[in-house]
Amino acid sequence: MQEVTLVVRHKVGLHARPAAMFVQTAKQFKSEISVRKDDREANAKSILSILTLGVNQGSVITVKANGEDEEQALKALQELVETNFGEAE
Repeated sequence: MQEVTLVVRHKVGLHARPAAMFVQTAKQFKSEISVRKDDREANAKSILSILTLGVNQGSVITVKANGEDEEQALKALQELVETNFGEAE
């Protein structure tokens, strides 16, 4: 199992389009992937689960992956968050 801690800088956090992009990216991998914010954890492949975390701009999240492609999954999700979901800041 691997994990990475990230700061979400997108103006709406992990809501609407960014959340959908995050889930779509997570679904490309076979590994089990979860996202933790504070004391709550969610399935990274479920849009409803992600939305219930209430990740806003500036929130710190921990993404965990466990499986055969965990390294690639974390790298892809980290890049997505760090590039602000493809939008200019």
